[in-house]
Amino acid sequence: MKRRAFITLLGGAAAAWPFAARAQQPERMRRVGVLMPFAENDSDAQANITAFREALQTLGWTDSRNVRVDYRWGGGEAEHISTHSSELVGLKPDVILVITALVLQPLLQQTRSIPIVFTQIADPVGSGFVASLARPGGNVTGFAIAEFSMYGKSLEMLKEVAPEVPRVAVLLNPEQAPQAGMWRAIEAAAPSFRVQVTAADVRDSAEIERAIDSFASESNGGLIVLPNVPTIVHRGLIVALAARHRLPAVYSFRQFVREGGLISYGPDRLDQYRRAAAYVDRILRGGKPSDLPVQQPTKFELAINLKTARTLGLDVSPMLLGRADEVIE
Repeated sequence: MKRRAFITLLGGAAAAWPFAARAQQPERMRRVGVLMPFAENDSDAQANITAFREALQTLGWTDSRNVRVDYRWGGGEAEHISTHSSELVGLKPDVILVITALVLQPLLQQTRSIPIVFTQIADPVGSGFVASLARPGGNVTGFAIAEFSMYGKSLEMLKEVAPEVPRVAVLLNPEQAPQAGMWRAIEAAAPSFRVQVTAADVRDSAEIERAIDSFASESNGGLIVLPNVPTIVHRGLIVALAARHRLPAVYSFRQFVREGGLISYGPDRLDQYRRAAAYVDRILRGGKPSDLPVQQPTKFELAINLKTARTLGLDVSPMLLGRADEVIE
């Protein structure tokens, strides 16, 4: 090879080295925090997180390759949730996924700058978490579980499956801001169904047991179980107490019905976790929570446990069965 040609080739190769080196550099590792209010061994919570993780991977984010996902589990304890909020904020993640108002409330006390995507929060505007659905403002956006008005439908469902019930206890957690709005919707609907409703504040298993035992001391009652961390964490206890006292009960998620509850009506939570992954993806790619509208549920599920209905001596109408997404025999 001629000297001039060799020098030209060598110079061209040297010029290409910086580009080759840049191409071989590892992809920037991004960081996502996930704060769950439930116990890590909760099978339902694990199924939801799996849906989120798989959706995130479909969008190009693989844990330990180009994103690190830090999980924290609250175990249903407000103190643990608060501690984990501080831990995640200290890690300075690019975005944090939170579940329920019980988690979002303490996290907002820790940061107003780190982007937050939420799921399972009813009426985030009325609860004071965002300025509006279209333009949430601040560092928070996500996926609402339902409008408050939907919880009046829980009373309608209960009367449809157990029309003779004249009194209903509503299990709610006063520490979660949206619960008051859900209760007001049920209270407003009660006169039209000629039902006396009673709010039962529950924060743990002991309060749940006392509330249900006390309410069941009088006959012919029913339950509405609002979606919140204590009722989800202690769903097995609630279903067992409802069975023991022969109380027809309406729940918000089908997991209760699969574990022996009578009937549930509420949004598809797996769908919300998948859609939350899309918002996390957009934020990791430069989007701002303030520009991402809060979205309402797109899928609602009706589940009925016929075995439980028969045990309670209830006849479920063919019309109601025909509307069900899942019927457990």
